[in-house]
Amino acid sequence: MKMKRIWTAVLLAALCMTCGCAGGEVRHYNTGQEVSEETRRAWEKAETTPYGSYPELVTYTLGQMNGANNSNLPQGNTYEDNAYTRYLRQMLNIQNENVYMESEDRYDEFVNIIVKDRTLPDILVVSDRETLKELVENDLVEDLTDVFEKCTSPRIKAMYESYGKGLLDSGRFDGKLMAVPETVIDHGPCLLWLRKDWMDQLGLEEPETLEEGFEIVEAFVKNRMGAGQGEEPVGLVCDTDLVGSTSSSYSLDPVFDSFGANPQSWVNRDGSIVYGSLTEETKEALGYLRSLYERGVIDRNFALRANNNLRDLVVEGRCGAFFGLWWTPNNPLMDSRAQDGDALWEPYYLQEPCEEDAYDSFRDNKYVVVRKDYEHLEIVMKIISVLFDYTRYEADDAEEVNDYFALNVDPTARPLVINVDYNEATYQVTEEIREALKGELPEEEMSAIARSYYEACRRYQEGEDPSAEDWAAWESRMSAVGILIDGGYVPVTREYLDDTGVEIPRSLKELEKDSFLQIIMGEEPVSYFDTFVEEWYRQGGRELTEQIRSRNPVS
Repeated sequence: MKMKRIWTAVLLAALCMTCGCAGGEVRHYNTGQEVSEETRRAWEKAETTPYGSYPELVTYTLGQMNGANNSNLPQGNTYEDNAYTRYLRQMLNIQNENVYMESEDRYDEFVNIIVKDRTLPDILVVSDRETLKELVENDLVEDLTDVFEKCTSPRIKAMYESYGKGLLDSGRFDGKLMAVPETVIDHGPCLLWLRKDWMDQLGLEEPETLEEGFEIVEAFVKNRMGAGQGEEPVGLVCDTDLVGSTSSSYSLDPVFDSFGANPQSWVNRDGSIVYGSLTEETKEALGYLRSLYERGVIDRNFALRANNNLRDLVVEGRCGAFFGLWWTPNNPLMDSRAQDGDALWEPYYLQEPCEEDAYDSFRDNKYVVVRKDYEHLEIVMKIISVLFDYTRYEADDAEEVNDYFALNVDPTARPLVINVDYNEATYQVTEEIREALKGELPEEEMSAIARSYYEACRRYQEGEDPSAEDWAAWESRMSAVGILIDGGYVPVTREYLDDTGVEIPRSLKELEKDSFLQIIMGEEPVSYFDTFVEEWYRQGGRELTEQIRSRNPVS
């Protein structure tokens, strides 16, 4: 690989010396032959605009993440030949060559190896800012400042602007845009998902508060709902991390939210940055979680279960309650419905929104980088502009691309395993579907994403032999997102925290996790929280806090 690149660089250098690549001269491309003025202009347009097509096929090597089950691609489709790659070839005349392929669970490990070996493909997605920093410091990636300005569509630029300066700035070093960050779309708070069919069997009314929701879970446990002979009934399913992310369910975030607590985040308390797991609000939330555990509301065996077992409890009908984001119907509830057609899950938005004093961190955000000295660094912005703007808002020939939404094709099928959209995209899509179902918005005026879900929602609403996918589309987009909109939830742009290179050590993470679990499970009193705080500071937390504060002065 290295020798091949050396010879490629030598040949390109010789070609430029022979043919002259300076502005104003006739450029010689690929073949080394002189080209016409028309071709030269076509190359220039391709290299300086979002949608200009290259006069000749341009290939780029790519590090590709493998999704489970071939990323749920339709039969016969591959990572180099699918709706995305075919449309990009049709519109831009480009083609990816996947020189590295790795599964999702090992992808970051593989990236670390090729970064250390300095054997990067032309285009690569990295999963954290620490790796990005290493690439920049070792001069391994290109400055994308100029191509972002020239080859990014206005709508894509507006999408980044919807997050404020923080997101795009996370890809900048010394004022230069060295990577294009994935947009961190607001997914809203976790919702309480309950088995409505069990509630109906027990004659229980729908909850209006978080406590009423827990009383329903308590009733499920007392009536042994979902438990077979000799089995212990399962309460609220949750994992031992307690706090989730935009890629996981089974957290207890809503409980912490209801107390104004932000564990595992840095927060602003009275003009000073502190670690959210150390606050009095977190202590109060842990005390309440302890009472829920004592009542049997929280799964009594939650500390013993593996993460994959949590999903099995839901799919196999063993439990009737867990916290999850709006897209939960796609995974795992669609499989729950497939196992039991009578399983009726409904979401409930019950907690008061937490005051937004927590900082956003882009430590674990995804970033797209371009290998140093790759000739067509503008390709990244052109791909982003086509896939996340043109096919969604302007194209009238991108049905195959947009059908992937309804087919639940995993994002790992894309050449760039990221998503770019407005901060409020989730809610905008649902508003469009609502208007279309009421006949207030013509289908042809909908965005491609909204249109792809609209048909499924319409079929489900009208009862036209709806599939499991139709149910999932309705339940996620209309029920879950709908109750957030109707509940007055408003996405908030948080302030960006620079925590690059300042990582909480494993020892402190384990101290926190063990202390919280012991308090919840009654092995230690709630007052033990104060001992935990003292130990956290003593074992290095004080120095860690000072580093964060020195990097992020609070005005």
